Amino acid sequence: MTMSLNEEYVDSLYGSDADLERVKAGLDAHGMPQISVSEGYGRLLTMLVRMSGASRLLEIGALGGYSGICLARGLQNGGSLLSLELLKPYADVAKRHMTDAGLGERVDYRVGDAKESLAALVHEGCQFDFFFIDADKEGYLAYLDYALQLAVPGAVIVADNILLRGRTTDETKQGPAVQAVRAFNARIATDKRLKSTVLPGYDGLAIAIVKG
Repeated sequence: MTMSLNEEYVDSLYGSDADLERVKAGLDAHGMPQISVSEGYGRLLTMLVRMSGASRLLEIGALGGYSGICLARGLQNGGSLLSLELLKPYADVAKRHMTDAGLGERVDYRVGDAKESLAALVHEGCQFDFFFIDADKEGYLAYLDYALQLAVPGAVIVADNILLRGRTTDETKQGPAVQAVRAFNARIATDKRLKSTVLPGYDGLAIAIVKG
């Protein structure tokens, strides 16, 4: 993703973060894609968790632990993060990076298809007050539906990459991922159970609050 001059300027205001740089290096070392949440939105995740007072976080898509670190940094004492990841090697790398950042005891992982894990969480009667969605784009609508089932009133739902590097707004693009993200964005904007906004910076971020 090519950053704008404004995004480059904002990121230049902040110094290097050793924990997050370790994640980037670890992704390369393990042949994993460099598709973590942007630096600016990573900082925002930490702030949103802290400002909302959330203590039960659910992340859909762990990758190498970058977003997990950002989320867990916002937790008060006693808070926890549950991260869903399709691939066990990715979950193992994420756990290692979380541990190296001093946050390993705050996170647990469920490995496998996220929809199956989410269905199990609903069956178990679990509830969460913060959700971060950053996984396969074709699953975004389903992940939102599950989040609404698992959310307490006032819960925050955040989803990354909702502009798909310009494909979302390009009418010549009609692939399944693009159509799924467009449907997700429309739902976020119009669902009467949600109060939401969409940030167009970096690759787009949707933020919603579940109404009481």
